[in-house]
Amino acid sequence: MDRLNIPQERIRNFSIIAHIDHGKSTLADRLLEEGKITDERTSKEQILDSMDIERERGITIKSNSASFIYKAKDSNDYLFNLIDTPGHVDFSYEVLRSLYACEGVLLLVDATQGIQAQTLANFYLALEADLIIVPVINKVDLPSADIDKVKEQIEKSLGLNPDEAIAVSAKTGVGIEDLMESIVSLIPASKSEKNLPLRALIYDAYFDAYRGVIQKIRVFDGEIKVGDTIRFMSNDKQYPVNDVGITQLDLVSLKSLAAGEVGFLVTGMKNVSEVMLGDTITTASKSADEPLMQYKEVKPMVFAGLYTVNGEDYELLKDAIEKLALNDPALVYDLESSEALGFGYRVGYLGLLHMEIVQERLEREYSLNLLTTAPSVQYRVKIRDKDEVREIDNPSEFPESGIIDYVEEPYVQVTIISPAQYLGNILNLLQEKRGENQDIIYLDTETVQIIYHLPLSEMIFEFYDGLKSVSRGYASLDYELFEYKKSDLVKLDILVHHNPVDALSTIVHKTNAESRGRVLIEKLRKLISRHQFQIALQAGIGSRIVARENIPALKKNVTAKCYGGDISRKRKLLEKQKAGKKRMKMVGSVEIPQEAFSSVLSK
Repeated sequence: MDRLNIPQERIRNFSIIAHIDHGKSTLADRLLEEGKITDERTSKEQILDSMDIERERGITIKSNSASFIYKAKDSNDYLFNLIDTPGHVDFSYEVLRSLYACEGVLLLVDATQGIQAQTLANFYLALEADLIIVPVINKVDLPSADIDKVKEQIEKSLGLNPDEAIAVSAKTGVGIEDLMESIVSLIPASKSEKNLPLRALIYDAYFDAYRGVIQKIRVFDGEIKVGDTIRFMSNDKQYPVNDVGITQLDLVSLKSLAAGEVGFLVTGMKNVSEVMLGDTITTASKSADEPLMQYKEVKPMVFAGLYTVNGEDYELLKDAIEKLALNDPALVYDLESSEALGFGYRVGYLGLLHMEIVQERLEREYSLNLLTTAPSVQYRVKIRDKDEVREIDNPSEFPESGIIDYVEEPYVQVTIISPAQYLGNILNLLQEKRGENQDIIYLDTETVQIIYHLPLSEMIFEFYDGLKSVSRGYASLDYELFEYKKSDLVKLDILVHHNPVDALSTIVHKTNAESRGRVLIEKLRKLISRHQFQIALQAGIGSRIVARENIPALKKNVTAKCYGGDISRKRKLLEKQKAGKKRMKMVGSVEIPQEAFSSVLSK
């Protein structure tokens, strides 16, 4: 196919942004039906969610896109490029890249829940990208829908005109035609220039076993054709263009993509890690001067060790994580070993959801039985009397306290939206987690927005579950990395039979060390089976023990065979048993079951 022959002024590039479970993927399904991309034969729910795990969890993990023709009421054909985005906070940079490829967004709000934390977060991302924002109220068919209340929140919280909000039901199809016409009338055409040197934004990429890396691009200026040689502006690497085209349910090849169009690019690249997502590509022969957006390398926020339950499966894990990383550029991993768990990987994730998704995909797609150690964050440790700052994400690498000048830990800005009746409970939770109050805003008489600065290490340790508990599930959460602050942090070691177990070490605030250590060893005491000798479980900071539990020895009645006789015979047997237990205690080793690691290290 040569071209779609749609003039630039009739191209609409847009995205749908929303809080989780507000119906974004369902709305995308209805738009594709209107665009005749799907029919009764090809239609299925959440069609842009390509992974089974996305459908099962009801969330979008990877951004996707689809191009289709819509015949508007003015009798003209319009090319709609829908760029789907993830809804979870872990993938905010992926959302931002996708938004930069658009001219407008549909801001979806659930008519039964109103504006939530990630609604606000994505709204600000769209403002940052200078996009036209069209408010859409979804699920208006439900009995509990309160359209007037949602319109009030749209006006007060977002500053948008509530009269322009379009009421739809993505499930039943009500209002979808009006929405399509609003996309035509409200979202502007691209202001791209075809005569300028090529500038195209890479907003996503994935690995195909047959074609190599497939890059998803939006062309802003110029034109990209099969046979061109392109250049990445971030690193000056050059590649030939083997194929370009648009994405419908499948890839549709074209001879070229011009300014204003969205599609895919194939260069023969073999490793997705070579692609700098958010980078600008231009032609090698006639290069542009300025990139489209400031390229930002994705930085992991949460780190954890990943091991196989069966040590013999390490080679399978190595192969699996390498393959998974081909389709997940945000996944960072390095080889590490543990005395307790053997060989594994230290993996960096965008957040806790990303960590869960990666482990579930590895277990499901590669039939592995995996164990993840306690999640940690990246600390900055200033070494005393040296101009040296170490970045440490593994507790086993935390230096001795004697050489530490100070330690900095990452703080996040947390935004919570909740019914006002739970405000007191939420504030108590935030105080327990060492939070610092920034602002409390009433969005209406019943809804409150809470803004706090919170240590990231506290947020990844049972915070989300605690928030859902104190708010009975009604509070929504969004967060973004704020800054590093000095904190009084220590390394908490867990000793089993006087030997430190590296996989159980954690970095905690000094005020929480004793309580955290007590919780860990109490869990261990229930999970480690009794041995022939007494086992000491200890939590320590350096040489100081802050908590201790004992697992008593198994007892055997060695005097049971003595029927009567002199007491010295029984005493001799008891002394012999006592000496044997003492010797066993000195040389015996304690077996720690895998279930102990799984339970102790679970959030």
